[in-house]
Amino acid sequence: MTAAIGGAVAGAAQAFLGLASGLAVGSGLVAFLVVLDVIPRLAQITGTTSRGADLELAVVFGAVFWTCADFFGWSLSCPEAALIGVGLLTGGFVGTVAAALTEVLNVFPILARRLRLESHLRWLLAAMVLGKVLGSLFEWLAFRVQ
Repeated sequence: MTAAIGGAVAGAAQAFLGLASGLAVGSGLVAFLVVLDVIPRLAQITGTTSRGADLELAVVFGAVFWTCADFFGWSLSCPEAALIGVGLLTGGFVGTVAAALTEVLNVFPILARRLRLESHLRWLLAAMVLGKVLGSLFEWLAFRVQ
């Protein structure tokens, strides 16, 4: 009987910690998106300002879908060739969000000024992009799960 009560308390504690952690991460994500105006800036960069509400809905539905996929263990079998398209679309989305975020925060001008590289800003950006691409390719090719 004592073991059953201890197990129930441990389960309740785990459920509480999981819910609290999820709320904390979700609140952080919402604060990130709202305070920094990431979605409106993303719409401005992509030239889709008239569809800003659609972008917001896509973020919400994507979060709900992938939460359900994680909770229920959904999986999708598809040929490896189809993953090329998924990878390109995902990379494009991540790239545009990163571009929106860096523009909002003015990261590159501040970095170039601190490193005294204002006249070489174009080369600094090219080096960052090339490093990201090469690092991603290395990770994908060297640590690919068979």
